[in-house]
Amino acid sequence: MKRKATPPFDPKVFLAKVNGGLGIRNYRKDQFVYRQGDPADSVFYIQSGKVKKTVVSEQGKEAVIAILDAADFFGEGCLTGELLRLATVATLTNCVIAQISKADITRVIHEEPAFAELFIAHLLARNGRVEEDLVDQLFNSSEKRLARTLLLLANFGKDGRPEPIIAKVSQETLAEMIGTTRSRVSFFMNKFRKLGLIDYNGNIEVHSSLLNVVLRDQPQLRR
Repeated sequence: MKRKATPPFDPKVFLAKVNGGLGIRNYRKDQFVYRQGDPADSVFYIQSGKVKKTVVSEQGKEAVIAILDAADFFGEGCLTGELLRLATVATLTNCVIAQISKADITRVIHEEPAFAELFIAHLLARNGRVEEDLVDQLFNSSEKRLARTLLLLANFGKDGRPEPIIAKVSQETLAEMIGTTRSRVSFFMNKFRKLGLIDYNGNIEVHSSLLNVVLRDQPQLRR
Protein backbone atom coordinates (compact mmCIF):
# COMPACT_ATOMS: atom_id res chain seq x y z
CA MET A 1 0.00 0.00 0.00
CA LYS A 2 1.15 3.47 -0.80
CA ARG A 3 1.77 5.75 2.11
CA LYS A 4 -0.34 8.83 2.26
CA ALA A 5 1.64 11.86 1.18
CA THR A 6 2.58 14.17 4.02
CA PRO A 7 0.71 17.46 3.60
CA PRO A 8 2.92 20.47 2.96
CA PHE A 9 3.91 22.49 5.99
CA ASP A 10 1.60 25.45 6.57
CA PRO A 11 3.09 28.04 8.96
CA LYS A 12 -0.35 29.47 9.78
CA VAL A 13 -1.63 26.03 10.79
CA PHE A 14 1.48 25.52 12.92
CA LEU A 15 0.93 28.85 14.67
CA ALA A 16 -2.75 28.04 15.23
CA LYS A 17 -1.94 24.68 16.84
CA VAL A 18 1.31 25.21 18.73
CA ASN A 19 2.10 22.07 20.74
CA GLY A 20 -1.39 20.76 20.02
CA GLY A 21 -2.84 23.98 21.40
CA LEU A 22 -1.01 23.72 24.75
CA GLY A 23 1.02 26.84 23.96
CA ILE A 24 -2.02 29.00 23.16
CA ARG A 25 -3.50 31.18 25.88
CA ASN A 26 -6.37 33.65 26.19
CA TYR A 27 -5.46 36.94 27.87
CA ARG A 28 -7.81 39.53 29.30
CA LYS A 29 -7.37 43.23 28.64
CA ASP A 30 -4.62 44.87 30.76
CA GLN A 31 -2.95 41.54 31.54
CA PHE A 32 0.83 41.08 31.48
CA VAL A 33 2.30 38.58 29.00
CA TYR A 34 5.76 39.04 30.51
CA ARG A 35 7.62 41.72 32.45
CA GLN A 36 10.95 43.43 31.96
CA GLY A 37 13.60 41.25 33.65
CA ASP A 38 11.72 37.94 33.22
CA PRO A 39 13.65 34.99 31.68
CA ALA A 40 13.69 35.16 27.86
CA ASP A 41 13.05 31.58 26.75
CA SER A 42 10.27 31.74 24.14
CA VAL A 43 8.74 33.68 21.24
CA PHE A 44 5.12 34.82 21.11
CA TYR A 45 2.69 35.18 18.20
CA ILE A 46 -0.50 37.24 18.40
CA GLN A 47 -3.47 35.39 16.92
CA SER A 48 -5.93 38.14 17.82
CA GLY A 49 -5.91 41.39 19.78
CA LYS A 50 -3.38 44.13 20.47
CA VAL A 51 -0.54 44.45 22.97
CA LYS A 52 1.80 47.25 24.02
CA LYS A 53 5.51 46.96 24.65
CA THR A 54 7.04 49.24 27.30
CA VAL A 55 10.40 49.81 28.94
CA VAL A 56 11.14 51.39 32.31
CA SER A 57 14.37 53.26 33.03
CA GLU A 58 16.34 52.97 36.28
CA GLN A 59 14.75 56.29 37.28
CA GLY A 60 11.29 54.74 36.87
CA LYS A 61 10.33 56.55 33.68
CA GLU A 62 8.15 54.40 31.39
CA ALA A 63 8.03 54.62 27.60
CA VAL A 64 5.80 52.77 25.13
CA ILE A 65 8.06 51.53 22.34
CA ALA A 66 5.57 49.54 20.24
CA ILE A 67 1.94 48.61 19.75
CA LEU A 68 1.65 45.13 18.21
CA ASP A 69 -1.31 43.65 16.39
CA ALA A 70 -2.62 40.28 15.18
CA ALA A 71 -0.06 38.32 13.12
CA ASP A 72 2.88 40.00 14.89
CA PHE A 73 5.63 38.12 16.69
CA PHE A 74 7.35 39.43 19.82
CA GLY A 75 9.95 38.19 22.26
CA GLU A 76 12.29 37.12 19.44
CA GLY A 77 15.28 38.60 21.31
CA CYS A 78 15.75 35.21 22.98
CA LEU A 79 16.98 33.89 19.61
CA THR A 80 19.91 36.33 19.62
CA GLY A 81 21.21 35.51 23.09
CA GLU A 82 18.91 37.72 25.17
CA LEU A 83 18.65 36.03 28.58
CA LEU A 84 16.23 38.44 30.27
CA ARG A 85 13.33 40.39 28.80
CA LEU A 86 14.34 43.96 27.98
CA ALA A 87 10.73 45.18 27.91
CA THR A 88 7.29 44.52 29.37
CA VAL A 89 4.41 43.36 27.17
CA ALA A 90 0.80 43.87 28.31
CA THR A 91 -2.50 43.46 26.49
CA LEU A 92 -4.56 46.43 25.28
CA THR A 93 -7.54 44.23 24.38
CA ASN A 94 -8.60 40.65 24.98
CA CYS A 95 -6.00 38.55 23.14
CA VAL A 96 -5.23 35.05 21.94
CA ILE A 97 -1.47 34.54 21.96
CA ALA A 98 0.66 31.52 21.06
CA GLN A 99 3.85 30.88 23.01
CA ILE A 100 6.59 28.96 21.19
CA SER A 101 9.64 27.71 23.06
CA LYS A 102 13.07 28.79 21.86
CA ALA A 103 13.92 25.16 21.01
CA ASP A 104 10.72 24.62 19.00
CA ILE A 105 10.95 27.82 16.95
CA THR A 106 14.66 27.26 16.27
CA ARG A 107 13.90 23.75 15.00
CA VAL A 108 11.03 24.89 12.78
CA ILE A 109 13.10 27.74 11.31
CA HIS A 110 15.80 25.23 10.31
CA GLU A 111 13.46 22.50 9.08
CA GLU A 112 10.62 24.41 7.40
CA PRO A 113 11.52 26.97 4.71
CA ALA A 114 7.92 28.27 4.61
CA PHE A 115 8.05 29.23 8.28
CA ALA A 116 11.56 30.64 7.94
CA GLU A 117 10.33 32.86 5.09
CA LEU A 118 7.39 34.10 7.20
CA PHE A 119 9.61 34.81 10.19
CA ILE A 120 12.30 36.58 8.15
CA ALA A 121 9.62 38.77 6.55
CA HIS A 122 8.47 39.70 10.07
CA LEU A 123 12.03 40.59 11.13
CA LEU A 124 12.59 42.73 8.02
CA ALA A 125 9.30 44.55 8.54
CA ARG A 126 10.11 45.13 12.22
CA ASN A 127 13.58 46.45 11.31
CA GLY A 128 12.07 48.83 8.77
CA ARG A 129 9.57 50.06 11.36
CA VAL A 130 12.37 50.74 13.86
CA GLU A 131 14.25 52.81 11.26
CA GLU A 132 11.08 54.77 10.42
CA ASP A 133 10.44 55.39 14.13
CA LEU A 134 13.98 56.72 14.55
CA VAL A 135 13.64 59.11 11.60
CA ASP A 136 10.23 60.17 12.93
CA GLN A 137 11.66 60.93 16.38
CA LEU A 138 14.69 62.81 15.02
CA PHE A 139 13.11 64.94 12.31
CA ASN A 140 9.35 65.26 12.77
CA SER A 141 7.32 67.49 15.06
CA SER A 142 5.20 66.00 17.84
CA GLU A 143 2.10 66.77 15.73
CA LYS A 144 3.39 64.64 12.84
CA ARG A 145 4.54 61.90 15.20
CA LEU A 146 1.06 61.72 16.70
CA ALA A 147 -0.60 61.63 13.26
CA ARG A 148 1.72 58.81 12.13
CA THR A 149 1.12 56.84 15.35
CA LEU A 150 -2.67 57.11 14.95
CA LEU A 151 -2.44 55.90 11.34
CA LEU A 152 -0.31 52.93 12.42
CA LEU A 153 -2.72 52.06 15.22
CA ALA A 154 -5.55 52.12 12.67
CA ASN A 155 -3.59 49.68 10.47
CA PHE A 156 -3.43 52.25 7.67
CA GLY A 157 -1.87 50.76 4.55
CA LYS A 158 -2.71 47.13 5.31
CA ASP A 159 -5.94 47.04 3.32
CA GLY A 160 -6.05 50.47 1.73
CA ARG A 161 -7.99 52.43 4.34
CA PRO A 162 -7.84 53.02 8.09
CA GLU A 163 -10.08 51.12 10.47
CA PRO A 164 -11.41 52.24 13.87
CA ILE A 165 -8.90 51.85 16.68
CA ILE A 166 -10.60 49.17 18.77
CA ALA A 167 -8.26 49.39 21.74
CA LYS A 168 -8.92 52.40 23.98
CA VAL A 169 -5.47 53.97 23.91
CA SER A 170 -5.17 56.71 26.50
CA GLN A 171 -3.65 60.10 25.82
CA GLU A 172 -0.94 59.22 28.37
CA THR A 173 0.00 56.16 26.30
CA LEU A 174 0.06 58.21 23.08
CA ALA A 175 2.28 60.78 24.81
CA GLU A 176 4.70 58.04 25.90
CA MET A 177 4.78 56.62 22.37
CA ILE A 178 5.71 59.90 20.66
CA GLY A 179 7.84 61.44 23.39
CA THR A 180 5.77 64.45 24.42
CA THR A 181 3.36 65.55 27.14
CA ARG A 182 -0.29 64.57 27.59
CA SER A 183 -1.33 68.23 27.22
CA ARG A 184 0.29 68.42 23.78
CA VAL A 185 -1.45 65.20 22.72
CA SER A 186 -4.77 66.61 23.94
CA PHE A 187 -4.19 69.82 21.97
CA PHE A 188 -3.40 67.98 18.72
CA MET A 189 -6.24 65.47 19.16
CA ASN A 190 -8.71 68.34 19.48
CA LYS A 191 -7.13 70.02 16.45
CA PHE A 192 -7.40 66.84 14.35
CA ARG A 193 -11.03 66.41 15.42
CA LYS A 194 -11.95 70.01 14.53
CA LEU A 195 -10.32 69.57 11.10
CA GLY A 196 -12.34 66.38 10.51
CA LEU A 197 -9.21 64.19 10.41
CA ILE A 198 -10.41 61.94 13.25
CA ASP A 199 -13.57 61.18 15.20
CA TYR A 200 -12.91 60.94 18.90
CA ASN A 201 -15.66 60.06 21.40
CA GLY A 202 -14.21 57.32 23.59
CA ASN A 203 -13.00 55.31 20.61
CA ILE A 204 -10.79 56.86 17.94
CA GLU A 205 -11.72 56.64 14.28
CA VAL A 206 -8.99 57.77 11.89
CA HIS A 207 -9.71 59.16 8.42
CA SER A 208 -7.40 58.87 5.41
CA SER A 209 -7.07 62.65 5.31
CA LEU A 210 -4.86 62.46 8.42
CA LEU A 211 -2.12 61.17 6.11
CA ASN A 212 -1.76 64.71 4.73
CA VAL A 213 -0.38 65.83 8.10
CA VAL A 214 2.37 63.18 7.88
CA LEU A 215 3.25 63.87 4.24
CA ARG A 216 3.40 67.65 4.62
CA ASP A 217 7.05 68.82 4.48
CA GLN A 218 8.30 65.26 4.80
CA PRO A 219 12.07 65.27 5.54
CA GLN A 220 14.28 64.06 2.71
CA LEU A 221 17.33 62.02 3.69
CA ARG A 222 20.44 62.37 1.60
CA ARG A 223 21.81 59.14 0.23
